[in-house]
Amino acid sequence: MDTRAQGKTASVVFAAGKGSRMTGYEGNKTLLPLVPAGPAAYEGGRPLLVEVLENLPPGPKGIVVHHFAEDVEAATQGYEVRYIPQPQLNGTGGALLAARAFLENVDTDFVVITMGDVPLIRPSTYQRLLEKLSEHKLVVLAFEPRDKAQYGLLEISCGRVMGIVEWKYWRTYPPERQRGLRFCNAGVYAAERLTLLEYMARLANRPHLVQKQWGGQQVAFEEFFLTDIVELMSQDGLAVGMVPADEEEVMGVDTPQALAAVQEKYAAMIRSGAAAERRRR
Repeated sequence: MDTRAQGKTASVVFAAGKGSRMTGYEGNKTLLPLVPAGPAAYEGGRPLLVEVLENLPPGPKGIVVHHFAEDVEAATQGYEVRYIPQPQLNGTGGALLAARAFLENVDTDFVVITMGDVPLIRPSTYQRLLEKLSEHKLVVLAFEPRDKAQYGLLEISCGRVMGIVEWKYWRTYPPERQRGLRFCNAGVYAAERLTLLEYMARLANRPHLVQKQWGGQQVAFEEFFLTDIVELMSQDGLAVGMVPADEEEVMGVDTPQALAAVQEKYAAMIRSGAAAERRRR
C-alpha cells in the first residue's frame, strides 16, 4: 500500500491560535521563526508552519486559520494549500470540524491531522502513522515523557488505544494505575478519511462546556475535543493504534522556552545534515 503516492493522503494543519503563553508576541504562533536572527526572540526566518508543510506527505493540504489568518496566508503563498477558516476557537475538535468540507471534497483514502507548531516531526514519522492504517482505522502519535506533567495519557489494552485520559481525571487515579499510563498524546493523528468523516458527524453533536476566565470572571464556553473520536471509535469496536516517537521530535512551541529549545534542536539537525553531506563528498 503506497500511502505516500501523490494525492493519496490529505493533511489538515491546525494554525488558528495565538499562543497565549508567548509573552510579548501578538502574531500567529505558527509563524514564529525556526532560525532566529539577532537578539530579538521572535524575529528570524523559516516559520514553524513552513517546516511542517514540507515534512507532510504529498497530497492536498488544508490549513485551519483564525488568528492573523492573513499573515498565515502570506507566509504560505508558495505552497498549494487551502485555507480553512475556524470562525471561533472552540477546541481541537472544533478545528477539525471546520475542515469537514475540505475533507469531504478531497479524493484521498487517508488523512493526517497535525499542528502548525510541531516542526521537528520527520516525514518518516508521518509515514509510520500512515503505514499503521493497514491495521487500524485511526492512529495516534504518542511519546513517553520524562515528566507526565498535565498531558493527556493513552489508555492501551491489548495493543489498542481505548481512550485518551485528560490530566484532571488521571491525576485522581491510584499510583499503580497512573504508572500503567506510559504514553502521552502528541496531538497528531492519521485516519481513514471516510471513517473519520463518519465520526466527525458524531463529534459535532458532542460539545463540552469549558470554564475559562473572561473579563475577570468565569465564563462557560462550548468546545469540541478531537480526543473524543478515539473514545467513540473504541466504543464501537474499531481498532485505534499508536505509534511512538521521541519526546523531542514531537515538541510543540507554546512558550518562549519551548521556542528556544526547538530552534536549538533544528540548528543541530541542520549542522548534522551539513556534516553528513560533506562526508559524502
